[in-house]
Amino acid sequence: MNFDRESGSSCIVPASGYYEWRRAEGGKQPYFISAADDGLLSIAGLWHEWRDPETSDSVLSATLIVTAANEFTRRIHDRMPVMLGRQDHDAWLAEKAGVELLRPAPNDLLRMWPVSKRVNVSGRGDDDPRLIEPVGDDAVADS
Repeated sequence: MNFDRESGSSCIVPASGYYEWRRAEGGKQPYFISAADDGLLSIAGLWHEWRDPETSDSVLSATLIVTAANEFTRRIHDRMPVMLGRQDHDAWLAEKAGVELLRPAPNDLLRMWPVSKRVNVSGRGDDDPRLIEPVGDDAVADS
């Protein structure tokens, strides 16, 4: 794996969860994945400030780092964001840790459930908290 911090500075992106999609009959089925303990997830990221070559405007951008899926999430997708444990925060932000932290999360860290396919359509202005409500027969697909 080639991991080059020169392209950006380390950051942690706090998240209540994230969406992932599984191929299914009738289109992709979105799932919401969150912390099993209802806490925040700490996702490893990189941020960078650069100049837009056309406008010379300063642009701040960020990316989430992904890794292979753990056994739990592999049921729906082959990759997942890198989740940092609290014990790893300081080392990640101080750039004293690297690829050794870029591993799948423990299987018991997460829970997931299918959500409305409205998630598949963006830009309609109907984003709301109901987008993470369980739908379907297997409404809670916990570990």
